Amino acid sequence: MNPFEMVVAIVAIAAIASVVRAKYGIVRRHKGEEFIQRGPDPEAERLRAEVKALKDRVAVLERLATDGSTALEREFDKLRDR
Repeated sequence: MNPFEMVVAIVAIAAIASVVRAKYGIVRRHKGEEFIQRGPDPEAERLRAEVKALKDRVAVLERLATDGSTALEREFDKLRDR
C-alpha cells in the first residue's frame, strides 16, 4: 500500500466514523463524548397535526366535488344547520 492510498483510507474511515457518530447522536465535547437524547419535537408534532387536518379537509372537498349534485346540496344543508 503506497502512502497516498493510506491517506485516502484514513480519511474514509474518519468520514464514516463521523457519519455514524452523527446518526446515533454522539457529540464530541472537550471532555470526551456525550450521547444526546433526541426527544419528540413539539413543532414537528404540531405540523403533523396540521397536515392531518388539511388532509381531512381535502378528502371532504374531493368527496364533495365527485358526488352528484343532490349529495352536494345535502352537504351544504348539513353545514347550514350547524
